[in-house]
Amino acid sequence: MTLEKLRIVPQPPSRLAEIEVLFNPTAYSISKSVTWSPPENTNQQGNQSQTQRALNAPILTFGGGDSRQLTLELFFDVTEPMNGRVIDDVRQETNKIVALTRIERVEPPRPPTCLIFWGNSPPNSDFPFRGVVSSLTQNFTLFKSNGKPVRANLAVSFTEFLDPDADKRQTDPELTTRIVKAGDTLSGIAAEVYRDPKRWRIIAEENRLDDPRHLQPGQRLTIPKL
Repeated sequence: MTLEKLRIVPQPPSRLAEIEVLFNPTAYSISKSVTWSPPENTNQQGNQSQTQRALNAPILTFGGGDSRQLTLELFFDVTEPMNGRVIDDVRQETNKIVALTRIERVEPPRPPTCLIFWGNSPPNSDFPFRGVVSSLTQNFTLFKSNGKPVRANLAVSFTEFLDPDADKRQTDPELTTRIVKAGDTLSGIAAEVYRDPKRWRIIAEENRLDDPRHLQPGQRLTIPKL
């Protein structure tokens, strides 16, 4: 059975290439904060203050949810050839992650939004995770005699990035069509609407596309319901 590698896919309009990690993480973490706060005290007849004093804890008011945070611990080692490639500096691989933190010449200028895939997850699960890099720490641990690093550990955190249009397409059963924009791909559209880029063939077959790799901006696609 082929090992499923974790993949980080920069989304259009980014032109960065897909990243397949050298070694899958042994663990990952996802955190999310939800804000609850006590109500402000009022002086109107002192009712609220008296109520609060009569309770063992204040009555809480929901203040909203924060974005999820995905943290990955990634290991890089190029002391041995990788898939037949000899790499003499591990930064040739780690710089691919660094590029996700840099501003690109897009409109508006900003680092790319990414989709992180790993295995087949149930709907509304951890993966695919859509987010932007919010923290990156690189720790180089092994070096050649010339000072070039050949081994590194990276701690990278992604903050969830909600695309309102994509979110609506996922939750609104009436939105069964999609207008192609520049840079769209069938796998990218499948990732948005089905949360699985491998289901692009369903869209291709429904729309009888002769060449699924070349979509035309303005083209209307029918998105079948699963």
